Amino acid sequence: MGFSIKDILRLNLGFSKTIYKLFSALFFFSNLAQGQIRGIVLGADSLQTKPLNNVKISLIGAGTTVFSNMDGTFEILLGKQSPDTLVFTANGFRTDRLVVTRADRFAALQVILVSGQLVKEIVVTKTKDAHGISKLKTLHVEELSGNEFRKAACCNLSEAFETNATVDVQMSDAISGAKKIQLLGLDAVYTQLQFENIPFLRGLESSFGLNVFPGTWLESIQITKGTGSVVNGFESMAGAINFEFKKPDDLPVLGLNIYQNRFGRTELNLHSGQKIAKGWYMGLFASGASMYGKQDHNMDGFRDQALSNTFSMMQRFSFNGPKMEAQLGLQAYADDKIAGQMSFSKQTPNGYGMALQNKHVSIFSKTGFFGKQQGQSLGLIANMKYQDLNGFYGNRMYRGTESRFYFNSIYDDKLGSASHHIKFGTSFLALHIEQWASQPQGDETLGFSRLELVPGLFTEYTYSGNRLSAVLGSRIDRHNLAGTQLSPRIHLKYALAPQLDFRLTVGRAWRMPNFIADNLSLLASAKNWIANQELKPEISWNTGVSVVQGFRFNKRKGSLCLDAYHTRFKQQLVVDRDSLSGSVIFKNLSDYSIATVFQAELAIELLRGLDIRIAYKYQEVMALYNGKWKMQVLLPKERLFSNLAYQTRNKRWNYDLTYSYFSAVRLPQQGSGMPWGLLNMQISRNWKKLECYIGGENLLNFTQEQPIVDASNPFGTDFDATQIWAPIMGWNAYFGLRYNLK
Repeated sequence: MGFSIKDILRLNLGFSKTIYKLFSALFFFSNLAQGQIRGIVLGADSLQTKPLNNVKISLIGAGTTVFSNMDGTFEILLGKQSPDTLVFTANGFRTDRLVVTRADRFAALQVILVSGQLVKEIVVTKTKDAHGISKLKTLHVEELSGNEFRKAACCNLSEAFETNATVDVQMSDAISGAKKIQLLGLDAVYTQLQFENIPFLRGLESSFGLNVFPGTWLESIQITKGTGSVVNGFESMAGAINFEFKKPDDLPVLGLNIYQNRFGRTELNLHSGQKIAKGWYMGLFASGASMYGKQDHNMDGFRDQALSNTFSMMQRFSFNGPKMEAQLGLQAYADDKIAGQMSFSKQTPNGYGMALQNKHVSIFSKTGFFGKQQGQSLGLIANMKYQDLNGFYGNRMYRGTESRFYFNSIYDDKLGSASHHIKFGTSFLALHIEQWASQPQGDETLGFSRLELVPGLFTEYTYSGNRLSAVLGSRIDRHNLAGTQLSPRIHLKYALAPQLDFRLTVGRAWRMPNFIADNLSLLASAKNWIANQELKPEISWNTGVSVVQGFRFNKRKGSLCLDAYHTRFKQQLVVDRDSLSGSVIFKNLSDYSIATVFQAELAIELLRGLDIRIAYKYQEVMALYNGKWKMQVLLPKERLFSNLAYQTRNKRWNYDLTYSYFSAVRLPQQGSGMPWGLLNMQISRNWKKLECYIGGENLLNFTQEQPIVDASNPFGTDFDATQIWAPIMGWNAYFGLRYNLK
């Protein structure tokens, strides 16, 4: 079929060379290591012991100071003087001191501050790093904080990655304008999306869910490369992205965000929190967004963006007690889109049009019970959701409903000492989904009604040593359609030097494909769908290595990260747009699809207040199309990324500049796109409660010529609005306000 052993050897040889380069760099940078102390700060009062954020940690002899992260973790460089004294200072807790020596360079310190009488002192604040890879976690986890989101408008979740090199954002089609994300060269359906470790944006939500939730609700995002923890499920084939929203007990009395751009997009987002009883807090989130501008800059007769009205809300409650914690909440949204030719509207449905109505409601709960021993807990997670999505693309109708129930129980305890931890538990998923979509001529439909029942068991062991840490996990799931599936995973981290970490991950993951919802944007074409094969689970093995080297440049922090990941599908439902010119074929492939990604990223504070990040990514996503080994369509092989962020000394002004270069992409059947660059910038001014920002996107004004194939004949056999690889609109300007009343 045009596929030989030589092809496999060539691809594996390329991956081996990448690993060899990583080890070469590892050997070079190991000589640059400095002494580093790492640990976690906990606060103990009469009710509980929990991690402390923003604790001031000072080394007396070295004269350096750092602040603990949101999870209580910290890291500080040990100076030439040894022994030295660490001083821990936090509001409401008694100051503590700890003598450290060079023997503590690889130790994981645990410091517990005892609550004391609040004394008058100077409150020191620190701006948390907006972007970074956790050095204490065994898995390769990249965290984005609220400061990173403020570098851009970040109006919805898909735009939260505009200043990030790891996750790519791409427009799915030229009609709806929906955006999708990609991790390790694979679409978002292969990434486990979570809302605070609860399943998120699955099934019918996968096409448009990222565009509904506003970015101003976000507190942080954790991006895990490679198969994630077995505790959270079996679907993290490329990785996991966890969205942490702002918590009720940390919300302002009123938080407000207003946004307007030159294309007619208006948004109003708010959040508010208050204490309602002892230990109980309530948070309310609401958002309204409208796209009303009617533009046709390329003069092809089609709107460059869909008109839309979106309303979303969330109400959540939190409880913190001496023996338990709880999070409860309700989410709901409604999204209405109209697009197509300029002559089309609801009142006058003339010509080619698109209309989609998307409705969602869900409830969730997270409950944690603390045991008598420190580190002993039981967590219960439950989630129920209903989704309704219906509409049409031209003469192609679509209808889908989804009901989902999810439950996860997790028991966590230590084995003997704090270096050994064990987690085990059970999970259960019940899913009922109904879908159907019509073919271009409307005389045939594709559809199914499916009930999935998936009980599962899992266990995970964690070892935390001075240099070596390991997470070994496995889960077994019994799917009523896919049978019994086993998901073993191994994650290792070894500190080769105080600032040089090496990670290795190997794991198996799987998912049940949903060929209609996963590829909804392909309805925006006249191609006939061929999907008459038996439904089979998608199964993959992911292997990855990474090296993270921290260093000091002119007494300022910097880091270099090199990583490579290889995903090999034992079974995948591939979308073939090459074999037949007038059709899209969905076919099951076994051992004939892979994805290999290499990324290098340098981050450094060059001058006081000036942070620079530069990254390069190479990705090769291959599969067998029409008997030939080909690169996936519409995916650039290379991406260059750079971000410059400057904050004035008084922290009132922020300047951000982001540039990305994308290489040419392969188009279906024949031809290719061209390389292009994207330049965004933003300037913001901060006052005590108010922040104003103004920015520009696509400032180089690059647009894809003729994004819609045969736009003059939308009901013809050649019409196709799905070959999008670059912006279809020119430069954009926007401004906004952020207001917070503490």
